[in-house]
Amino acid sequence: MFTLTPTAAEQIVRAAAEQPDSRGQPMLRVAAKYDEIDGELVYGMGFDDEREDDLKIDAGGIAILISPHSQPLLESTTLDFSEVQPGEFQFVFRSGCTAPPAAKNCGGCGGGCS
Repeated sequence: MFTLTPTAAEQIVRAAAEQPDSRGQPMLRVAAKYDEIDGELVYGMGFDDEREDDLKIDAGGIAILISPHSQPLLESTTLDFSEVQPGEFQFVFRSGCTAPPAAKNCGGCGGGCS
């Protein structure tokens, strides 16, 4: 299951409050796909509206939306907000995948190897 750290949730709530159309529960779409050129798993996120086939997860007052295509790639992944260099904070996707690197090329990881 995709999870969110309390620090990431706090930052998402702050960002949602700054949106021009911020009302109600923030809905954050999280996505993952393999890069066609190098096979690396790439992540994305942004505020969005719910679609019919989305998986919707309530994480600390934030609705996380995940499309069917991204669901297996985000399994066992945690979104964090952490210091990547002194004084520089970013959202970071942390994968719980234990599959070998070759598995990511065929999409068999399920946990979002990176």
